Amino acid sequence: MSTLLTILNIIIMLLFIGGLYAMQKKHISFSKRVFVGLGIGIVFGLILQFAYGVKSDVLKDSIEWYNIVGKGYVKLLQMIVMPLVFISIVAAFTKMKLANNIGKISSLIIGLLVGTTAIAAAIGIASTFAFNLDASQFQQGEAEAARIEQVEQRLGDIQNMTLPAKILELLPANPFLDLTGDRATSTIAVVIFSAIIGIAYLGVKKKSPEQAELFAKIVDALHAIIMRVVTLILRLTPYGVLAIMTRVAATSDYNAIWQLGKFVIASYVALVLMFVVHLLMLAFAGLNPITYVRKAFPVLTFAFTSRTSAGALPLNVKTQTQDLGVPEGIANFAGSFGLSIGQNGCAGTYPAMLAVMVAPMAGVDPLTPSFILTLIVVVALSSFGVAGVGGGATFAALLVLSTMNLPVAIVGLLISVEPLIDMGRTALNVSGSMTAGLLTSRATKELDTKVFNGVQQQSVTV
Repeated sequence: MSTLLTILNIIIMLLFIGGLYAMQKKHISFSKRVFVGLGIGIVFGLILQFAYGVKSDVLKDSIEWYNIVGKGYVKLLQMIVMPLVFISIVAAFTKMKLANNIGKISSLIIGLLVGTTAIAAAIGIASTFAFNLDASQFQQGEAEAARIEQVEQRLGDIQNMTLPAKILELLPANPFLDLTGDRATSTIAVVIFSAIIGIAYLGVKKKSPEQAELFAKIVDALHAIIMRVVTLILRLTPYGVLAIMTRVAATSDYNAIWQLGKFVIASYVALVLMFVVHLLMLAFAGLNPITYVRKAFPVLTFAFTSRTSAGALPLNVKTQTQDLGVPEGIANFAGSFGLSIGQNGCAGTYPAMLAVMVAPMAGVDPLTPSFILTLIVVVALSSFGVAGVGGGATFAALLVLSTMNLPVAIVGLLISVEPLIDMGRTALNVSGSMTAGLLTSRATKELDTKVFNGVQQQSVTV
């Protein structure tokens, strides 16, 4: 009987996918198809959990089949991330889009990412105080105990690495290994390697123009192929969102979410306030925040559902360049750096909130100005090297708590609500990188305001 029910659930999912495909054939906009997939996934997931129960074999088997679409889509996006970062940055040099001001561009982007992370930390601290959150409110069960054990093992690895060693981790000792995404800092390493190749190209162009021209043609051809692959994968976004949201809605522990509702609400208040800061920064730069929200919303929606900043990179870069008017070189630098530096949600808001909550357990008064200022600085500096996939916030929290000599067990106590909060954190991370790209383009006077203010191009609808 369970096998038949599983087959029935698979057939229903296939029908939903067929419906989304029919919408594509009718040339319904990309954004509408994404939101339809999002809505159907939430409703269908809730129905599945209500009908079978979160621990039923039917649900587990059905979700395992749905993961072929959901997790498969994310894997395809992750597959293209490193080639996209590498070839796009090198192409920016061959097209002379980063030749003269690469130092200024990279400094502005990193400064904006780290600066906004510090602001996010301050907002997280304020939200924790406003909701009067205390680590003693959380209870430990079997799942939490297992998670705490994993956390303590990971903490040992972090504590064994000194600050100079962490800085060295950013450098590409083996660029071919980093192109596989094997390390948490692989993205930054690939960016550095790509920039070195680009700078070398500029030197060769002066001494051997013919060889440089040949290299530029090869890079242009590879760039065209990679961007076409990106477009092919992005076509699958509505289907991926449908499957991902079905899994999230069907497997979430709503009882645990209810019990930890106060922390969830406080987290989302902080995340929303930080998103408002992004909009205010754009407004102060003379850019319409409503236009930004309208054009960035499909990207943020995907980041929210998938919980992977890395997976959102292709859509992030394409939206910046084709819909927001950011030059290709700046968009790739902002998107790539934003995967591992200054993630406002995962590396800013979350670690700061946990630190304030556990401080009393270590005999520290979190209300003292010295503690708050130290925490903000530590959060900002610790935001380097946070992986742009699910779990990066855990790494950031462990780094901050251990640096501040605070208990780390709280990271494990929040396992039941981690996926729900991580959705909002990831969306904020991506918004932070896009905001950095826009503001940097504005500051260097390279932003195409006609594209930014114009009608959205639906660049991924093909």
